[in-house]
Amino acid sequence: MDLEKIKKLAKEKDEENWRFRNFLKGRDSKEIDSLVHKLYQKISKEIDCKKCGNCCKTLSPTFDKKDIEKLSKHLKISPGRFEKQYLIRDKDLGKLKIKEEPCPFLKDKICTVEKWKPQECREYPYLHKKDFTSRLTKVIDNYSVCPIVFNVYEYLKDRLLSHQDFNDFDVNEDFDDFG
Repeated sequence: MDLEKIKKLAKEKDEENWRFRNFLKGRDSKEIDSLVHKLYQKISKEIDCKKCGNCCKTLSPTFDKKDIEKLSKHLKISPGRFEKQYLIRDKDLGKLKIKEEPCPFLKDKICTVEKWKPQECREYPYLHKKDFTSRLTKVIDNYSVCPIVFNVYEYLKDRLLSHQDFNDFDVNEDFDDFG
């Protein structure tokens, strides 16, 4: 899907997305997780992250000590030099994050440090994790960034608001109407 279209739709649907967040908060977390995990598996097969790279263009992942050591070793520089050259302390989070956007390791929409990238990048967009309903603020933030998050959330809205029973879902339905 066109990233500009997603960004535009995210603005248009902001209020709707927050209302749906409140709706999801009242649902069984395990059932929502099960649905999200199935949707994520299906949609991530249809949308290739490596052809997008929007997260690497617009987000600043945080790095822990292990991430810094691993990547600095790969780059053959000291952890201190890596930190000084690439990272800045986020005042709100108190964590180290990439200081510039897009990520300096992104070249032609491809991560040049794929095997050594930080844990936060490895886990993005976090849809495989448990407790989806406890991370809905971040999901809404990522809705405008990631086509996979956008499509999962739109599919959930469409299906959960139009069906009374989770058993009515067919995760294998075509997603053309969302992408």
